[in-house]
Amino acid sequence: MKKIVTTGLIACTLLIGFGCNQKPEPVEEAQEANEQAFEDTPMEETKDDLSEFMTEAASGGMMEVELGRMAEQKAQHADVKSFGQMMVTDHTKANDELKALAASKNIMLPDSMGRDHMDHVAELRDKTGADFDKAYMKLMVEDHQEDIDEFEEAARDLQDADAKAFASKTLPVLQKHHERAKQIKDMLDKQK
Repeated sequence: MKKIVTTGLIACTLLIGFGCNQKPEPVEEAQEANEQAFEDTPMEETKDDLSEFMTEAASGGMMEVELGRMAEQKAQHADVKSFGQMMVTDHTKANDELKALAASKNIMLPDSMGRDHMDHVAELRDKTGADFDKAYMKLMVEDHQEDIDEFEEAARDLQDADAKAFASKTLPVLQKHHERAKQIKDMLDKQK
């Protein structure tokens, strides 16, 4: 009975959202579905934290790959193109690992980026040449610092051992990306 009510509530929520002609927020939808799936279970709080970390990481990872592909095509400077290639390679690998981990934990991930990540993609889509390079590298420095903070917190605070291990394993890659992004950004800032 509870599943029928829950399913009905989800359906009504989706219909109302579509009826208002608003784009659904994929990250929030996934988090809400996960919360409902684990509601009133002994693991509810633990799974909520796990869901939040994984859904945010999935959205961020999708953005990194999308922007990396954009950099491969639009960047003017060879180092920015190379950085974009690194983002596609490393974040595709991390995204695949995250998907497998989420599946093993019955955590639903978003099928597309959240609005904040989509906004970053939209902002860079209209830029070209040196303007693109500078804006992309600035975003990569800022975004990777945020990612490092989130993954450090997950590695320290999550209750799930597998998720903690994933966060700990991914941290050095994020730190490498952050350092390289700062180097490229500093180099571009010195150029006129």
